[in-house]
This record gives sequence, C-alpha cells and structure tokens, in this order.
Amino acid sequence: MKQVHATHRTNYGPWLVGLGAALWGTESAWRIPLNQLFDAQVIVFWEHVLILLMLLPLLLSRLADLPKIDARTWSYLIFSGFAGSAVGTVFFTLALKYGNPTVVNVILNIQPFISTLLLAVEHPTLIGESFEKAGLNVGTGYALVCALFWGLSTVAGRGTMIGMPLRLAASMRVVVGLICMTFILLMYGKLNRVSLWPPAAQAHITTAIVALLLLASISGAIPLLIYFEGLRLTRASTAGYFEMMQTLAAVCITWGFFHAALHWHQVIAGIVLMAAVTMVQRAQAAVETSPIDGEMPPLSPDL
Repeated sequence: MKQVHATHRTNYGPWLVGLGAALWGTESAWRIPLNQLFDAQVIVFWEHVLILLMLLPLLLSRLADLPKIDARTWSYLIFSGFAGSAVGTVFFTLALKYGNPTVVNVILNIQPFISTLLLAVEHPTLIGESFEKAGLNVGTGYALVCALFWGLSTVAGRGTMIGMPLRLAASMRVVVGLICMTFILLMYGKLNRVSLWPPAAQAHITTAIVALLLLASISGAIPLLIYFEGLRLTRASTAGYFEMMQTLAAVCITWGFFHAALHWHQVIAGIVLMAAVTMVQRAQAAVETSPIDGEMPPLSPDL
C-alpha cells in the first residue's frame, strides 16, 4: 500500500508543480495590457487586494495559529512579503513595460552570469557605442533587480516554512504584500481615486476589470494552491525541472502573442541558461537524502 501511494505521488505531484508554474507564466498576458492602463504600483496593489479576497477562507481558517508564530518566523515572512510579493513584483511589472517581455521572463532564471549577460544584450557588437543601442535598457535593469528581490524572498520563504503552516504562510504573505503596497502608494501619492482608477482604465473598463481578475486568479491564487499542493507531493529536486514550465509558458505568450522575439544568440544563451539550471538541480538531486514528507518547499516569489 505504501509503495502504491508513493507511486501515486510520483505520477501527479510533479505535474501539479508544472501546472502551477505554467499558470504563473501566463501573468505577462495580463500585465502587459494592464501596463497601458495603470501605473505598475497600482497594478500590484489591485493584484494583492483580489488575491487576498480569494484566499480569505484559507486565512480565516488558520487564524488560531497566528499566536503560535515566533518572532524569527515573522521576520522571515515580513521580508518575504516585502521583497517578493510587493517590491519584486513591482519591478517585474516595470520590466515588462520598459523591456523586451521575452528577455525579461527568461532573465529571471538568472544563474550563470555570462549566459544571462548574453541573453540581455540584443546587439552585442554595439556595446562599445552605447548600452542603449546594445539593448541594455532600463527594462533589463528592472528585470535584474526583480531577480535579486525574488531570490532573497525565496531564501526568506524557506525560513518562513519552518515555523508556519503552508497555507497560513501563503495567505499571510499576501497580507504583508498588500500592507507594503499600501505604504508604497501612500509614499508616491497614488492612494487616491484618480491614481487607483485612472482615465485610461475608465476608458477601457472591461479590459481593466477582466485583466485584473485573470491576473489575480489564473496567474495568482489558483496556481499558488496548485503549486504548493504539488510541492507537498514532490521532491524539491524533481520540482525544479517542472518549475521551468513558468518560463516556457511566459516565453510562448510574450513571443507568440506580443511578438517580443529573441535574436539567435539570445536563444542560444537562453538554452545554455536553462541547461545550467538543470545541471545544478541534477547535482542537488544526487546529494539529496531527505524524505518527501520532511521537505519544506520554498515560497514562490511570484504571485
């Protein structure tokens, strides 16, 4: 019976991880048109509001666990919510607005520095003339900053998982992110009716509402639950391969629907990048000895 149960986990656990990651990868389809209607900070604010409403039943069902959380776990959670859920997502939204969306999505897998540098440069022969002509624009910079924040957030997320139940951590991370986004909007003077629902959004109200709902559901709350259920049934090393479905889905959307194509050398660099990530994960799998039930999955940086 135990062997059958383990096989059952192996059969569909990784595919849940892949499905959740692929759904996260669809967010570019909604963020790119929303960038034409709202400021980046406002998009992320509304995203958190809607996701929190969707996850509210999970949060309310685990409120009794809050007094049991120690200070160290709270510090991990707050940093994860700030760096990953709020600030990192703002930089990702800005990167999609000012950079090549396909490059932005692939560069977030940053591992080997050289491959990432090649991927970011559209015209390497023009570097000597100017960074802008070579393709190293502000969008690339935002993507790199986003990768940094999301990377730090993942580390903090692992710490959060040690002292907090998974579903409580996922929902509370959204709460922290919403609080951070509220303060950010206050700092920039955008917590008002005109900024939260600007004339462009009023002129395209159906597009704005539908895109926000799809961003918060298909690319937010739904993949969050699917992904973490998959992680519960999958070794972390195995899950790593299936997480690449996020990049694959994102590239298909940005290249296929928004015509954000890559140059031939960028395609090669992207393949090298993905191969390097695979090699690292295979090395991790070779030394991994912990049982499935004992693993603590990281909080994903992307909502």
